[in-house]
Amino acid sequence: MPTLVPVILAGGSGTRLWPVSRDAFPKQFQPLVGPLSTYQETLKRVSDRSLFADPVVITSDPFRFFAQRQAAEVGARPTVVLEPDRRDSAAAMAAAALVVERLHPGALMLALAADHVVLDDDLFVDAVRRGVAPAAAGRIVVFGIEPSEPKTSYGYIRPGDPLGDDADVAAVERFVEKPDLETAIGYCRDGYLWNSGNFLVSAGGMIEQLRQHAPDVIEPVERAVAGSSSDLGFLRLDRDAFAAARRTSIDYAVIEKARDIAVVRGRFRWSDVGAFDAIWQVSDKDGRGNAVHGNGVVVDSDGCLVHSDGLLATVVGGRDLVVVATGDAVMVAPKSSAQGVKALVDRLKADGHPETAMGRRDYRPWGFVEAAVAGDRFDVKRIVVDPGGVMSLQRHLHRSEHWIVVRGTATVTLGDGDGERLLTENESLYVPLGTRHRLANRGHIPLELIEVRTGPYLEEDDIERFPDPDAV
Repeated sequence: MPTLVPVILAGGSGTRLWPVSRDAFPKQFQPLVGPLSTYQETLKRVSDRSLFADPVVITSDPFRFFAQRQAAEVGARPTVVLEPDRRDSAAAMAAAALVVERLHPGALMLALAADHVVLDDDLFVDAVRRGVAPAAAGRIVVFGIEPSEPKTSYGYIRPGDPLGDDADVAAVERFVEKPDLETAIGYCRDGYLWNSGNFLVSAGGMIEQLRQHAPDVIEPVERAVAGSSSDLGFLRLDRDAFAAARRTSIDYAVIEKARDIAVVRGRFRWSDVGAFDAIWQVSDKDGRGNAVHGNGVVVDSDGCLVHSDGLLATVVGGRDLVVVATGDAVMVAPKSSAQGVKALVDRLKADGHPETAMGRRDYRPWGFVEAAVAGDRFDVKRIVVDPGGVMSLQRHLHRSEHWIVVRGTATVTLGDGDGERLLTENESLYVPLGTRHRLANRGHIPLELIEVRTGPYLEEDDIERFPDPDAV
Protein backbone atom coordinates (compact mmCIF):
# COMPACT_ATOMS: atom_id res chain seq x y z
CA MET A 1 0.00 0.00 0.00
CA PRO A 2 1.37 3.47 -0.85
CA THR A 3 2.16 5.98 1.90
CA LEU A 4 -0.98 7.92 2.82
CA VAL A 5 -0.37 11.49 4.03
CA PRO A 6 -3.26 13.50 5.53
CA VAL A 7 -3.25 17.13 4.38
CA ILE A 8 -5.34 19.34 6.62
CA LEU A 9 -6.45 22.77 5.42
CA ALA A 10 -6.73 25.02 8.49
CA GLY A 11 -6.53 28.59 7.24
CA GLY A 12 -10.16 29.78 6.93
CA SER A 13 -12.14 32.25 9.05
CA GLY A 14 -15.81 31.14 9.31
CA THR A 15 -17.77 34.40 9.66
CA ARG A 16 -21.16 32.61 9.76
CA LEU A 17 -20.25 31.32 13.24
CA TRP A 18 -19.67 34.74 14.82
CA PRO A 19 -19.35 35.54 17.72
CA VAL A 20 -17.73 32.16 18.50
CA SER A 21 -15.52 32.33 15.40
CA ARG A 22 -13.44 35.51 15.01
CA ASP A 23 -10.85 36.60 12.46
CA ALA A 24 -8.14 36.13 15.10
CA PHE A 25 -9.50 32.79 16.44
CA PRO A 26 -11.51 31.01 13.72
CA LYS A 27 -13.93 28.12 13.97
CA GLN A 28 -11.53 25.26 13.17
CA PHE A 29 -9.67 25.90 16.43
CA GLN A 30 -12.85 26.16 18.52
CA PRO A 31 -14.64 23.36 20.44
CA LEU A 32 -17.90 23.69 18.51
CA VAL A 33 -19.21 20.17 19.21
CA GLY A 34 -17.60 18.44 22.19
CA PRO A 35 -14.46 19.28 24.18
CA LEU A 36 -11.99 19.28 21.25
CA SER A 37 -11.75 21.65 18.31
CA THR A 38 -12.74 20.35 14.87
CA TYR A 39 -9.04 20.66 13.90
CA GLN A 40 -8.08 18.37 16.77
CA GLU A 41 -10.85 15.92 15.91
CA THR A 42 -9.57 15.83 12.33
CA LEU A 43 -6.05 15.09 13.53
CA LYS A 44 -7.32 12.29 15.77
CA ARG A 45 -9.32 10.82 12.87
CA VAL A 46 -6.10 10.19 10.93
CA SER A 47 -3.92 9.21 13.90
CA ASP A 48 -3.62 5.47 13.09
CA ARG A 49 0.05 5.32 12.06
CA SER A 50 -0.43 1.85 10.58
CA LEU A 51 -2.50 3.57 7.87
CA PHE A 52 -1.55 7.27 7.88
CA ALA A 53 1.79 9.07 7.91
CA ASP A 54 2.30 12.20 10.02
CA PRO A 55 0.04 14.93 8.60
CA VAL A 56 0.85 18.10 6.71
CA VAL A 57 -1.12 21.14 7.92
CA ILE A 58 -1.63 24.20 5.73
CA THR A 59 -2.53 27.34 7.67
CA SER A 60 -1.79 31.05 7.75
CA ASP A 61 0.78 32.88 9.84
CA PRO A 62 -1.64 34.28 12.49
CA PHE A 63 -2.87 30.74 13.28
CA ARG A 64 0.51 28.98 13.40
CA PHE A 65 0.70 28.61 17.17
CA PHE A 66 -2.91 27.40 17.40
CA ALA A 67 -2.09 24.72 14.85
CA GLN A 68 1.10 23.68 16.61
CA ARG A 69 -0.21 23.79 20.20
CA GLN A 70 -3.52 22.04 19.53
CA ALA A 71 -1.79 19.31 17.54
CA ALA A 72 0.58 18.65 20.45
CA GLU A 73 -2.40 18.39 22.82
CA VAL A 74 -3.72 15.36 20.89
CA GLY A 75 -0.30 13.81 20.29
CA ALA A 76 0.00 14.74 16.60
CA ARG A 77 3.30 15.80 14.97
CA PRO A 78 2.38 17.60 11.77
CA THR A 79 4.53 19.49 9.33
CA VAL A 80 2.94 22.96 9.55
CA VAL A 81 3.19 24.96 6.32
CA LEU A 82 2.48 28.70 6.54
CA GLU A 83 0.73 30.52 3.71
CA PRO A 84 2.02 34.11 3.67
CA ASP A 85 -1.10 35.26 1.78
CA ARG A 86 -4.60 33.86 1.32
CA ARG A 87 -4.85 32.65 -2.27
CA ASP A 88 -7.77 30.20 -1.84
CA SER A 89 -7.59 26.43 -1.86
CA ALA A 90 -5.85 25.80 -5.20
CA ALA A 91 -2.60 27.44 -4.07
CA ALA A 92 -2.87 25.72 -0.68
CA MET A 93 -3.28 22.32 -2.31
CA ALA A 94 -0.42 23.05 -4.70
CA ALA A 95 1.87 23.79 -1.75
CA ALA A 96 0.65 20.68 0.05
CA ALA A 97 1.26 18.43 -2.95
CA LEU A 98 4.79 19.77 -3.43
CA VAL A 99 5.64 19.35 0.26
CA VAL A 100 4.16 15.83 0.41
CA GLU A 101 6.03 14.75 -2.71
CA ARG A 102 9.26 16.12 -1.23
CA LEU A 103 8.71 14.31 2.10
CA HIS A 104 7.26 11.06 0.69
CA PRO A 105 7.89 10.60 -3.05
CA GLY A 106 5.04 8.68 -4.68
CA ALA A 107 2.66 9.12 -1.72
CA LEU A 108 -1.08 9.64 -1.77
CA MET A 109 -2.45 12.77 -0.09
CA LEU A 110 -5.79 12.82 1.73
CA ALA A 111 -7.05 16.41 1.64
CA LEU A 112 -9.31 17.26 4.59
CA ALA A 113 -10.91 20.47 5.79
CA ALA A 114 -10.06 21.23 9.43
CA ASP A 115 -13.51 22.68 10.15
CA HIS A 116 -15.70 19.70 9.22
CA VAL A 117 -17.46 17.36 11.67
CA VAL A 118 -17.44 13.59 11.13
CA LEU A 119 -19.39 11.54 13.65
CA ASP A 120 -18.43 8.01 12.56
CA ASP A 121 -14.65 7.71 12.43
CA ASP A 122 -14.66 4.00 11.63
CA LEU A 123 -16.91 4.51 8.60
CA PHE A 124 -14.74 7.43 7.52
CA VAL A 125 -11.58 5.28 7.62
CA ASP A 126 -13.43 2.55 5.71
CA ALA A 127 -14.29 5.07 2.96
CA VAL A 128 -10.65 6.17 2.77
CA ARG A 129 -9.51 2.54 2.41
CA ARG A 130 -11.99 2.06 -0.45
CA GLY A 131 -10.51 5.06 -2.22
CA VAL A 132 -6.86 3.97 -2.07
CA ALA A 133 -6.92 1.64 -5.09
CA PRO A 134 -8.48 4.11 -7.57
CA ALA A 135 -6.25 6.92 -6.26
CA ALA A 136 -3.14 4.76 -6.66
CA ALA A 137 -4.32 4.00 -10.20
CA GLY A 138 -4.20 7.71 -11.05
CA ARG A 139 -7.71 8.97 -10.28
CA ILE A 140 -8.75 11.88 -8.11
CA VAL A 141 -11.11 10.32 -5.56
CA VAL A 142 -13.75 12.55 -3.98
CA PHE A 143 -15.98 11.61 -1.07
CA GLY A 144 -19.72 11.94 -1.50
CA ILE A 145 -22.19 11.83 1.38
CA GLU A 146 -25.67 10.36 1.21
CA PRO A 147 -28.03 13.33 1.71
CA SER A 148 -30.21 13.33 4.79
CA GLU A 149 -32.25 16.22 3.41
CA PRO A 150 -32.31 18.51 0.34
CA LYS A 151 -29.67 21.02 1.46
CA THR A 152 -29.23 24.11 -0.70
CA SER A 153 -25.90 25.09 0.89
CA TYR A 154 -23.94 22.10 -0.50
CA GLY A 155 -22.69 21.15 -3.93
CA TYR A 156 -23.74 17.76 -5.31
CA ILE A 157 -22.16 14.87 -7.21
CA ARG A 158 -23.93 12.62 -9.70
CA PRO A 159 -22.35 9.14 -9.53
CA GLY A 160 -21.91 7.19 -12.73
CA ASP A 161 -21.10 3.53 -13.31
CA PRO A 162 -19.43 1.52 -10.51
CA LEU A 163 -15.70 0.93 -10.80
CA GLY A 164 -15.22 -2.79 -10.31
CA ASP A 165 -17.09 -4.88 -7.79
CA ASP A 166 -17.44 -2.24 -5.05
CA ALA A 167 -20.81 -0.54 -5.51
CA ASP A 168 -19.69 2.32 -3.23
CA VAL A 169 -16.93 3.38 -5.66
CA ALA A 170 -18.09 4.88 -8.95
CA ALA A 171 -17.05 7.22 -11.72
CA VAL A 172 -18.21 10.82 -11.34
CA GLU A 173 -20.72 11.71 -14.00
CA ARG A 174 -20.86 15.38 -13.09
CA PHE A 175 -20.51 17.98 -10.35
CA VAL A 176 -23.31 20.49 -9.77
CA GLU A 177 -23.28 23.74 -7.83
CA LYS A 178 -25.46 24.64 -4.85
CA PRO A 179 -29.06 24.23 -6.08
CA ASP A 180 -32.35 25.85 -5.20
CA LEU A 181 -34.70 23.84 -3.00
CA GLU A 182 -36.76 22.29 -5.79
CA THR A 183 -33.62 21.17 -7.63
CA ALA A 184 -32.11 19.81 -4.42
CA ILE A 185 -35.23 17.71 -3.82
CA GLY A 186 -34.80 16.26 -7.31
CA TYR A 187 -31.13 15.52 -6.70
CA CYS A 188 -31.95 13.58 -3.53
CA ARG A 189 -34.61 11.61 -5.38
CA ASP A 190 -32.22 10.82 -8.25
CA GLY A 191 -29.37 9.47 -6.11
CA TYR A 192 -27.01 12.45 -6.10
CA LEU A 193 -24.53 12.79 -3.23
CA TRP A 194 -23.41 15.80 -1.25
CA ASN A 195 -19.91 16.92 -2.23
CA SER A 196 -17.89 16.91 1.02
CA GLY A 197 -15.00 18.80 -0.59
CA ASN A 198 -12.48 16.24 0.72
CA PHE A 199 -10.49 14.07 -1.67
CA LEU A 200 -7.69 11.55 -2.14
CA VAL A 201 -5.05 11.76 -4.90
CA SER A 202 -1.40 11.06 -5.48
CA ALA A 203 0.73 14.12 -4.72
CA GLY A 204 2.53 13.76 -8.05
CA GLY A 205 -0.78 13.41 -9.86
CA MET A 206 -2.10 16.60 -8.29
CA ILE A 207 1.03 18.47 -9.35
CA GLU A 208 0.58 17.26 -12.95
CA GLN A 209 -3.12 18.19 -12.94
CA LEU A 210 -2.20 21.69 -11.78
CA ARG A 211 0.43 21.97 -14.50
CA GLN A 212 -2.21 21.07 -17.08
CA HIS A 213 -5.16 23.09 -15.81
CA ALA A 214 -3.68 25.85 -13.63
CA PRO A 215 -0.04 26.65 -14.50
CA ASP A 216 -0.55 30.17 -13.09
CA VAL A 217 -1.07 28.51 -9.70
CA ILE A 218 1.50 25.72 -9.60
CA GLU A 219 4.44 27.65 -11.08
CA PRO A 220 4.53 30.49 -8.52
CA VAL A 221 3.82 28.02 -5.71
CA GLU A 222 6.77 25.90 -6.83
CA ARG A 223 8.95 28.98 -6.45
CA ALA A 224 7.39 29.66 -3.04
CA VAL A 225 8.18 26.14 -1.82
CA ALA A 226 11.69 26.24 -3.29
CA GLY A 227 12.29 29.53 -1.47
CA SER A 228 10.71 28.42 1.81
CA SER A 229 12.48 28.68 5.15
CA SER A 230 12.23 26.93 8.51
CA ASP A 231 11.04 29.22 11.32
CA LEU A 232 10.47 27.95 14.90
CA GLY A 233 9.45 24.54 13.55
CA PHE A 234 7.21 25.90 10.78
CA LEU A 235 7.78 25.80 7.02
CA ARG A 236 7.30 29.38 5.86
CA LEU A 237 6.62 29.80 2.12
CA ASP A 238 8.24 32.64 0.18
CA ARG A 239 5.84 35.58 0.32
CA ASP A 240 6.45 37.25 -3.05
CA ALA A 241 6.33 34.03 -5.02
CA PHE A 242 3.19 32.76 -3.31
CA ALA A 243 1.37 36.07 -3.80
CA ALA A 244 1.79 35.67 -7.58
CA ALA A 245 -0.45 32.56 -7.64
CA ARG A 246 -3.92 33.06 -9.09
CA ARG A 247 -6.62 33.14 -6.43
CA THR A 248 -9.02 30.27 -7.14
CA SER A 249 -10.43 27.14 -5.52
CA ILE A 250 -9.10 23.66 -6.17
CA ASP A 251 -12.58 22.64 -7.37
CA TYR A 252 -12.60 25.22 -10.16
CA ALA A 253 -8.90 24.91 -10.95
CA VAL A 254 -8.63 21.12 -11.17
CA ILE A 255 -11.32 18.80 -9.88
CA GLU A 256 -14.18 19.95 -12.09
CA LYS A 257 -11.89 19.91 -15.15
CA ALA A 258 -9.95 16.70 -14.63
CA ARG A 259 -10.86 13.38 -16.20
CA ASP A 260 -10.88 10.07 -14.35
CA ILE A 261 -12.62 11.33 -11.22
CA ALA A 262 -14.01 8.70 -8.86
CA VAL A 263 -16.41 9.09 -5.94
CA VAL A 264 -16.55 6.97 -2.82
CA ARG A 265 -19.96 6.91 -1.17
CA GLY A 266 -19.31 7.92 2.44
CA ARG A 267 -21.73 6.33 4.87
CA PHE A 268 -20.47 8.40 7.81
CA ARG A 269 -22.37 11.36 9.23
CA TRP A 270 -20.75 14.59 8.07
CA SER A 271 -21.26 18.35 8.22
CA ASP A 272 -19.19 21.32 7.16
CA VAL A 273 -20.68 23.22 10.17
CA GLY A 274 -20.91 26.30 8.01
CA ALA A 275 -23.53 27.94 10.24
CA PHE A 276 -25.21 27.47 13.60
CA ASP A 277 -28.11 25.46 12.18
CA ALA A 278 -25.53 22.86 11.07
CA ILE A 279 -24.08 22.74 14.61
CA TRP A 280 -27.59 22.11 15.94
CA GLN A 281 -28.05 19.25 13.47
CA VAL A 282 -24.94 17.34 14.60
CA SER A 283 -25.38 18.04 18.33
CA ASP A 284 -26.86 15.81 21.00
CA LYS A 285 -30.39 17.02 21.84
CA ASP A 286 -32.90 16.65 24.62
CA GLY A 287 -36.38 15.18 24.13
CA ARG A 288 -37.66 18.45 22.65
CA GLY A 289 -34.82 18.94 20.19
CA ASN A 290 -32.78 21.45 22.18
CA ALA A 291 -28.97 21.39 22.11
CA VAL A 292 -26.86 23.14 24.76
CA HIS A 293 -23.10 23.70 24.55
CA GLY A 294 -21.43 25.27 27.56
CA ASN A 295 -23.23 27.28 30.24
CA GLY A 296 -26.86 27.26 29.12
CA VAL A 297 -30.34 26.35 30.34
CA VAL A 298 -33.45 25.82 28.20
CA VAL A 299 -37.00 25.76 29.65
CA ASP A 300 -40.28 25.05 27.82
CA SER A 301 -38.56 25.39 24.44
CA ASP A 302 -38.28 23.38 21.24
CA GLY A 303 -35.55 23.03 18.63
CA CYS A 304 -33.19 25.62 20.13
CA LEU A 305 -29.40 25.82 20.16
CA VAL A 306 -27.68 27.53 23.09
CA HIS A 307 -23.90 28.01 22.91
CA SER A 308 -22.10 29.88 25.70
CA ASP A 309 -18.43 29.84 26.67
CA GLY A 310 -18.93 31.53 30.04
CA LEU A 311 -22.03 33.66 30.56
CA LEU A 312 -25.15 31.83 31.70
CA ALA A 313 -27.38 31.88 28.61
CA THR A 314 -31.04 30.97 29.15
CA VAL A 315 -34.07 30.50 26.90
CA VAL A 316 -37.70 30.34 28.06
CA GLY A 317 -40.51 29.48 25.65
CA GLY A 318 -38.25 29.61 22.61
CA ARG A 319 -38.94 27.93 19.28
CA ASP A 320 -36.15 27.16 16.79
CA LEU A 321 -33.79 29.81 18.15
CA VAL A 322 -30.01 30.14 18.12
CA VAL A 323 -28.58 31.89 21.18
CA VAL A 324 -24.80 32.40 21.29
CA ALA A 325 -23.00 34.17 24.14
CA THR A 326 -19.32 34.95 24.55
CA GLY A 327 -17.49 37.21 26.96
CA ASP A 328 -18.09 40.31 24.84
CA ALA A 329 -21.00 39.61 22.48
CA VAL A 330 -24.43 37.96 22.28
CA MET A 331 -26.17 36.86 19.08
CA VAL A 332 -29.81 35.71 18.87
CA ALA A 333 -31.47 34.58 15.64
CA PRO A 334 -34.11 32.21 14.34
CA LYS A 335 -32.44 28.99 13.26
CA SER A 336 -33.77 29.57 9.76
CA SER A 337 -31.71 32.80 9.58
CA ALA A 338 -28.41 31.21 10.60
CA GLN A 339 -26.92 31.74 7.15
CA GLY A 340 -27.53 35.48 7.56
CA VAL A 341 -24.88 35.88 10.26
CA LYS A 342 -22.33 36.72 7.56
CA ALA A 343 -24.36 39.81 6.62
CA LEU A 344 -24.44 40.78 10.29
CA VAL A 345 -20.64 40.50 10.51
CA ASP A 346 -20.27 42.61 7.36
CA ARG A 347 -22.46 45.28 8.98
CA LEU A 348 -20.49 45.16 12.24
CA LYS A 349 -17.20 45.52 10.35
CA ALA A 350 -18.55 48.47 8.37
CA ASP A 351 -19.58 50.12 11.64
CA GLY A 352 -16.11 49.58 13.10
CA HIS A 353 -16.90 47.06 15.83
CA PRO A 354 -13.62 45.41 16.92
CA GLU A 355 -15.51 42.36 18.22
CA THR A 356 -15.59 40.94 14.68
CA ALA A 357 -11.84 40.39 14.77
CA MET A 358 -10.89 39.93 18.41
CA GLY A 359 -12.56 38.45 21.45
CA ARG A 360 -11.78 39.19 25.08
CA ARG A 361 -8.99 36.62 24.86
CA ASP A 362 -5.91 37.52 22.79
CA TYR A 363 -3.75 34.49 22.00
CA ARG A 364 0.03 34.82 21.93
CA PRO A 365 2.85 32.36 21.13
CA TRP A 366 3.39 31.81 24.87
CA GLY A 367 -0.26 31.65 26.02
CA PHE A 368 -3.01 34.27 26.15
CA VAL A 369 -4.15 37.58 27.67
CA GLU A 370 -7.82 37.97 28.65
CA ALA A 371 -9.50 41.29 29.36
CA ALA A 372 -11.22 41.45 32.76
CA VAL A 373 -12.19 45.05 33.52
CA ALA A 374 -11.07 48.49 32.37
CA GLY A 375 -11.56 52.02 33.66
CA ASP A 376 -10.04 55.49 33.65
CA ARG A 377 -6.24 55.03 34.00
CA PHE A 378 -6.43 51.32 34.90
CA ASP A 379 -6.88 48.00 33.10
CA VAL A 380 -7.08 44.48 34.59
CA LYS A 381 -5.98 41.43 32.61
CA ARG A 382 -5.80 37.70 33.24
CA ILE A 383 -2.57 36.27 31.82
CA VAL A 384 -1.89 32.56 31.26
CA VAL A 385 1.61 31.44 30.22
CA ASP A 386 1.98 27.88 28.89
CA PRO A 387 4.70 25.61 30.33
CA GLY A 388 7.93 26.63 28.65
CA GLY A 389 6.47 29.97 27.54
CA VAL A 390 8.66 33.06 27.68
CA MET A 391 7.57 36.64 26.97
CA SER A 392 9.98 39.00 25.25
CA LEU A 393 12.22 41.34 27.25
CA GLN A 394 10.33 44.65 27.17
CA ARG A 395 9.42 47.90 28.87
CA HIS A 396 6.52 50.38 28.83
CA LEU A 397 6.86 54.15 28.67
CA HIS A 398 3.37 55.16 29.84
CA ARG A 399 2.22 52.50 32.31
CA SER A 400 3.31 50.53 35.35
CA GLU A 401 2.12 47.00 36.14
CA HIS A 402 1.27 44.95 39.23
CA TRP A 403 1.42 41.14 38.92
CA ILE A 404 -0.30 38.73 41.30
CA VAL A 405 0.38 35.02 40.76
CA VAL A 406 -2.70 32.86 41.31
CA ARG A 407 -1.39 29.55 39.95
CA GLY A 408 2.02 28.13 39.10
CA THR A 409 5.46 29.68 39.45
CA ALA A 410 6.66 32.73 37.54
CA THR A 411 10.29 33.32 36.63
CA VAL A 412 10.71 37.10 36.45
CA THR A 413 13.48 39.31 35.11
CA LEU A 414 13.16 42.87 36.45
CA GLY A 415 15.59 45.71 35.77
CA ASP A 416 19.15 45.47 34.43
CA GLY A 417 21.60 43.03 35.97
CA ASP A 418 19.36 41.86 38.81
CA GLY A 419 19.06 38.29 37.55
CA GLU A 420 15.89 36.22 37.83
CA ARG A 421 13.52 35.79 40.76
CA LEU A 422 10.68 33.35 41.42
CA LEU A 423 7.10 34.29 42.28
CA THR A 424 4.79 31.57 43.57
CA GLU A 425 1.08 31.45 44.29
CA ASN A 426 -0.25 34.50 46.21
CA GLU A 427 2.98 36.48 45.70
CA SER A 428 3.02 39.77 43.82
CA LEU A 429 5.43 42.14 42.07
CA TYR A 430 5.43 45.78 41.01
CA VAL A 431 6.90 46.66 37.61
CA PRO A 432 7.67 50.41 37.55
CA LEU A 433 7.15 52.49 34.43
CA GLY A 434 10.15 52.32 32.09
CA THR A 435 11.69 49.23 33.73
CA ARG A 436 12.83 46.30 31.60
CA HIS A 437 11.04 43.09 32.49
CA ARG A 438 10.34 39.59 31.27
CA LEU A 439 8.01 36.83 32.43
CA ALA A 440 8.59 33.10 31.89
CA ASN A 441 7.03 29.82 32.94
CA ARG A 442 9.79 27.27 33.61
CA GLY A 443 7.34 24.90 35.33
CA HIS A 444 5.18 22.00 34.15
CA ILE A 445 1.72 23.53 34.69
CA PRO A 446 0.21 26.71 33.22
CA LEU A 447 1.18 29.93 34.98
CA GLU A 448 -1.80 32.15 35.74
CA LEU A 449 -1.61 35.70 37.06
CA ILE A 450 -3.64 38.87 37.34
CA GLU A 451 -2.07 42.00 35.84
CA VAL A 452 -3.21 45.48 36.86
CA ARG A 453 -2.04 48.24 34.52
CA THR A 454 -2.09 51.86 35.68
CA GLY A 455 -1.13 55.00 33.86
CA PRO A 456 -2.32 57.66 31.37
CA TYR A 457 -2.02 55.35 28.31
CA LEU A 458 -2.73 51.61 28.49
CA GLU A 459 -2.91 50.35 24.89
CA GLU A 460 -0.90 47.39 23.60
CA ASP A 461 1.35 49.54 21.40
CA ASP A 462 3.00 51.07 24.49
CA ILE A 463 5.80 48.54 24.33
CA GLU A 464 9.49 48.57 23.51
CA ARG A 465 11.02 45.14 22.91
CA PHE A 466 14.68 44.23 23.29
CA PRO A 467 16.66 41.42 21.63
CA ASP A 468 15.85 38.25 23.53
CA PRO A 469 16.87 34.83 22.21
CA ASP A 470 14.83 33.02 24.89
CA ALA A 471 11.44 34.53 23.94
CA VAL A 472 8.83 32.72 21.86
